[in-house]
Amino acid sequence: MLKGLDPLLSPDLLWLLAAMGHGDDIAVVDANHPAESIARSTISGRIVRLPGLTMARAVSAILTVLPLDDFEPAPARRMQVVGAPDTIPLVQREVQAVLDAAAGNASPMAGIERFAFYDNAKSAFGIVQVGDTRPYGCFLLRKGVLTAESVD
Repeated sequence: MLKGLDPLLSPDLLWLLAAMGHGDDIAVVDANHPAESIARSTISGRIVRLPGLTMARAVSAILTVLPLDDFEPAPARRMQVVGAPDTIPLVQREVQAVLDAAAGNASPMAGIERFAFYDNAKSAFGIVQVGDTRPYGCFLLRKGVLTAESVD
C-alpha cells in the first residue's frame, strides 16, 4: 500500500502504466474480451486482471495516474456495438462520464468496429481485463505526457 494511490492500482498495473510511453495505448477490456490471446501480441505481452470491478471504477483508478494524450482528438476509444455503431451502452456512458470528469470537459470517445478494435488492442502496450461482464466494455486509452506544470 502506498500513500496517495488508489488501492486498486496493483504493482503490476502500476508497472504497466509507468512503462508505457507517450502515444502508447492501454486496452482496458471487459470480462468477455479474448484478453489472454490478444495480450500475447501486445508490446509488453502482459495482462493485468482487475476482477470484481465495474469498468468505470477501474478506469477512474487508472486515470488518477495516467495522463491522456491531449495531442490526439480522441485519446479514448470504445468498441462499437455490432450492427449498431452509434449505440452507446450503459457501460460506455459510465466510462464517458469518468473521462469527462477527469478532463474537466466533454471529450467524446471515438468508436472502433469490433474486429478493428481487436487489431488495435494487439498493438497496445498491454491489456487490463476488468471483471465487468457487460458487453462492449472495451476501451483503448492513449497515454499523454506529464509536463512540469502537471506535476506541480
